[in-house]
Amino acid sequence: MNILTLLVLIPVLTMVAVLFTKDYKGARLASAIGMGIELIATVYLVLAYLAARKTGMMHEMLFTSDFMWYPSLNIHFAFGVDGIAVAMIGLTSIVIFAGIFASWELQFLTKEFFVSLILLVTAVYGFFISLDLFTMFLFYELALIPMYLLIGLWGTGPKEKSAMKLTLMLMAGSALIMVGILGLYYNSAPGGGPLTFNILEISKISIPVAAQRFFFPFAFVGFGILGALFPFHTWSPDGHASAPTAVSMLHAGVLMKLGGYGCFRVAMFLMPQAAQEMAWIFIILTTISVVYGAFSAIWQTDLKFINAYSSVSHCGLVIFALLMMNETAMDGAILQMISHGLMTALFFALIGMIYGRTHTRDIRQMGGLMKVIPFLAVVYMIAGFASLGLPGLSGFVAEMTVFVGSFQHQDMFHRVVTVIVASSIVITAVYILKVVGILLLGPLKDQHHAELTDAKWYEKLSTVTLVLAVAAIGIAPLWLSDTIVASLKPIVARLAMVIPF
Repeated sequence: MNILTLLVLIPVLTMVAVLFTKDYKGARLASAIGMGIELIATVYLVLAYLAARKTGMMHEMLFTSDFMWYPSLNIHFAFGVDGIAVAMIGLTSIVIFAGIFASWELQFLTKEFFVSLILLVTAVYGFFISLDLFTMFLFYELALIPMYLLIGLWGTGPKEKSAMKLTLMLMAGSALIMVGILGLYYNSAPGGGPLTFNILEISKISIPVAAQRFFFPFAFVGFGILGALFPFHTWSPDGHASAPTAVSMLHAGVLMKLGGYGCFRVAMFLMPQAAQEMAWIFIILTTISVVYGAFSAIWQTDLKFINAYSSVSHCGLVIFALLMMNETAMDGAILQMISHGLMTALFFALIGMIYGRTHTRDIRQMGGLMKVIPFLAVVYMIAGFASLGLPGLSGFVAEMTVFVGSFQHQDMFHRVVTVIVASSIVITAVYILKVVGILLLGPLKDQHHAELTDAKWYEKLSTVTLVLAVAAIGIAPLWLSDTIVASLKPIVARLAMVIPF
């Protein structure tokens, strides 16, 4: 059996196993075992991919399979991965494994919760391995469906309103994506012949420039909405604030990455002329996203809102780097996707654990927690240092690669926006150090907090898994960066074939 098919099959079998459990203990155990096996399968995929490349297999996509699904429209179940997809699959497996243990104590509709959570991640795997645009869109939509239930049923605060806002915004994005995909499909055979949804086949032809100019904004903005592109980001803070812990981890850590991935894999790669011509518009919007998100985080007092606006800033940096369209910057964009996915999942896990003890997310009501929950406090500081780009952690590697690649452009426009975006490092340091100082240091503000207990074994397992991944990328990033760059070459080459704007 193809390893990629197995990556989708394991979560499906896990969902079936969860449904046959008798209580919440059985449901969480079945989920943990299933996602543990999925993590092992992902490690095997990474090793197999690296071994295949080392032996000289230079195909654009590896482990490919193709099954006809709907002949009349030439729709296939076409799967395959390059280094970028493998990296995103690895991120997904780590975050869902940690998320299961972050939800270990959940007892309300436990089976339904874990089934919905694993259904979400199944769709994410399917999205990253799909080579057929229609199948990719199918998995994209499948990933959005459980979000409404996960927030509406298991969330907190104005959860119904937040779930509805998130769903409406992302459905609007889906409508735009569908227009873009259909535009590519009906222009995929300019010289005659069968129409196709296959990404690799479309990349080998030249879509008419007029069609590119019309359909590119639909595809890019549609995916950009999920990537929190300004001014379409407003669903994100509300959704994060109301979502349960594991859902916030997956939402910010993985689901938002579908937006950035779709922007470059579909919109930019398949419509390069339009991408070059219109990039300046979206560079301005992403510059606003990065700075606005960081400034907004400073003024928040709710831990989840702080991290949510931080995610707007970091995800804006991803799309900003992609639009620079050179190898170094785009490498930084993928590294930033992975780095942000890990550290924001860690942040949301810690916020959920702290909230479960203090029953508040308002930093003004907390203080001195380093004295009573030192393990969680130290891990929170590590996550903060990764977010502000401390050397030795993944954030430094990703952000420096983005800035170096962006500054390679010789013109004034690109260099000015790069300087503006780079200033977000200082703004990030302000809100991270502010939160650490108020939340963890100083005297206890609430004497009831003196009785809090530190992390339990399953919380340690969840957080340590993410910390190790963040540190591993920060200490030894070259193998990951080299793998990404090798897969970026055909994308960068296609973008370079057209005249820069």
